[in-house]
Amino acid sequence: MTDLGVVRDERVLTLTLDRPAQLNALTDEMSDALAFELEEAAAYDGVRVVVLRGAGRAFCAGADIAGSEGPMQLDVRALDRANRIVRALTRLDKPVVAAVHGPAAGVGCSIALACDLAVAAESSTFLLAFARIGLMPDGGSSASVAASIGRARAMRMALLAEPLTGREAYDVGLVSHLADDDAFEVVVADVVARLAAGAPLAQAATKRAVNAAAYAGLDAALDRERTGQTLLLRTNDAAEGMRAFAERRAPDFEGE
Repeated sequence: MTDLGVVRDERVLTLTLDRPAQLNALTDEMSDALAFELEEAAAYDGVRVVVLRGAGRAFCAGADIAGSEGPMQLDVRALDRANRIVRALTRLDKPVVAAVHGPAAGVGCSIALACDLAVAAESSTFLLAFARIGLMPDGGSSASVAASIGRARAMRMALLAEPLTGREAYDVGLVSHLADDDAFEVVVADVVARLAAGAPLAQAATKRAVNAAAYAGLDAALDRERTGQTLLLRTNDAAEGMRAFAERRAPDFEGE
């Protein structure tokens, strides 16, 4: 079971992360399924726009590290899966809209920000939580966040793991749209409808041009993140961070 909902409705492909009890935290199978569907979407001639969203009360809480098997999933294969998703999002020749309500944390935040447009509900939060468990941002967020909001604010999010509310994210330029919770679905539907009615060739060319300018260093960033995160995953600090997360306590990092 992949826990990924896939619905094609005329010109719209909707992909729903569907583990609501776990705040849609990503498993290996779920990550593989998401990457596959995004890659396959390029061949769907009738699809003009892709929507990525989460079931329940969250967009995505990041990688699933809460269970007893969780820490074993965080290895170079998990990084490769995240990179595959981000490359699929940015290379797809159709616009992708992230519909974000509730938390978008860790790699879930990275994935939301790799989408072309992000509609944030007032109740949403954006969090690069990696520092809390002794790791560094991945999923291309070291590039995407800095490209959107500048180095200073990116450092604040990455080093201090401070969350941004939906309104704060909109005000600093991290997301493209903000909606009251009650109007969230209406705003998402309006954005998607406008894209679905747009000129697909022009939208594809626009996406390529903007990404070439804003994300010129994305592949290099993904490689740097992969190298750095692989080293950090071997540290005692990362092991302590994941234990502390599972035990719901503050970590005691020793720089080892």
